[in-house]
Parts: sequence; C-alpha cells; structure tokens
Amino acid sequence: MASKEELLTSKIFLNAAVPLLKVIVADTPKLKKMFATTHCIYQVSALDPDAPGGKWATHFQVNCDEWIVHCNKVEPKPFVELEFKSVEALNAFFKGKISPATMPKMKGVAKHPVYFVNFLMALLKMSSLLSANEAPADEDTKRLMVKCMFYLLSSGISQLNKNGHEAVHEWALKSPDRVYAWAVDNEPTVSAYIRVKAGKTKAGRGVYKRAMPFFTMRFDSLDSALGILLSTDDMIESTQKKKLIMEGAPEFGAQIGEYMMLVGAMAKG
Repeated sequence: MASKEELLTSKIFLNAAVPLLKVIVADTPKLKKMFATTHCIYQVSALDPDAPGGKWATHFQVNCDEWIVHCNKVEPKPFVELEFKSVEALNAFFKGKISPATMPKMKGVAKHPVYFVNFLMALLKMSSLLSANEAPADEDTKRLMVKCMFYLLSSGISQLNKNGHEAVHEWALKSPDRVYAWAVDNEPTVSAYIRVKAGKTKAGRGVYKRAMPFFTMRFDSLDSALGILLSTDDMIESTQKKKLIMEGAPEFGAQIGEYMMLVGAMAKG
C-alpha cells in the first residue's frame, strides 16, 4: 500500500505534470510537426490495488493539433501506454531515479512504434524542462519553462488540496473567494492562477479576467522568474531589487510561496 505522501506526489505527476505535454508539444515546433498527423490515445498509469479498477491514470486523445486531456481517468484500450508497477515506481521515475525497478511496462510499442517514439520525445522534453537546475540560454525555451512551471505550481497546489493534504486543505477551507496569480511583465502568455473558495480550488492557465487577483506574484522578466523557480536567486533580494513584485499583502505572498516550495519539493524529491 502506497503512503499518503507517495499518493499525493503521484497526483502531482499524473494530474499536474503529465498534462503539460499538451502545452509542450504546442509550443515546440519540432514536436508539433512530429504529431501533425497523429491520431492516438496515450496513457500514463500506475498500478495500485487501492485505486478504482486497480490503477491511476491520465490519458490523452490526440488528433493532430488537438490534445484532449483526461486527468485521473483510465482508458481501457489506449494505443500506447506507460504502465508503472506501482505509485512509488512512477514517482521515482519522474524524479529522475531511473532503474530497472522503476521502468514502466511499455504497451503498444510494436503495434504503434512511431506514435510511441513521438510520445517518448515529448516526455523527455518535459523532463528536461522540469528537472533543470539552471536557466537555458534560448528565450523561447525560457518562456516555455516558466509557463510550464507556473502551470505545475497552480495545478499542483490544487491537486494537494483536492487529495487531502492537511495544511493546504485547511488553508483552502478557511479562504473566502480569492485568486492567486503568477505573471511576468510583457509576457501575456506566461501566466497562471489558482482560485480558492471555501475548501475548493481550481487551477487556471493564462490571465484571470473576471476580476483583479487577490494576490499576484509578478516578475519583471523571464530570467527573474527562473531565478526564483530554480532557487538560484534569493527571494528577499529579488523583492528589494524589484525583480519580484508582490501585488497584495506580504503575508499572503509568504503563504503561497510556502506551497510553491512544497510542490517543488514533492516533484523533484
């Protein structure tokens, strides 16, 4: 039986990290071209005797440029599937601890070799973005990395709440209707948010347009954002130098920053 910590971590990977493949393929010309004629159902799963049907999964219906993501839903007959033998094996694999014990069963390789290779290339791209320890030189890669990390943080915090992380759920229960956002100046496509209300959370991509967010963690550039996201810059120093602007009460910035670090720690190990 997987521990609660392992289950929570798997929810971050399956329901927050793996869905980023849709964004990564759309924003990476080489990958987008590879999937231009793809009609396939992909699935990433982990066996668990306590899960409904014996496994947890996220799957994609891919029709060329259209990727439909189904989080926390098992597809019984995917074309291609990476099936991990346990939640623990899935977590270790996505944290970069690759060994014979953590390798998934690769289904559909013989029948759909091209589809499998393309999916593997997208997964490797995701891994390189999320496991990086320093900022890339290329501006487009920086932009995609920050976007993916913002999405991972907003979705990851929401997943922790939905799956019963005590501290995060207690915070959500006590919260009135509030929106917390991440943004970069002059980068309108690089933004994300999480809406919190009376125990419920909903992660969103892009700018929240219905009202002004209650709190926004705003960066003056992609480099400044990566300095905090990759923990290469000091948050207090970045704030003093106006590289990081806290739009809202500082105590709320500290609180959301704590949950950012929690998601990061669980995802990287």
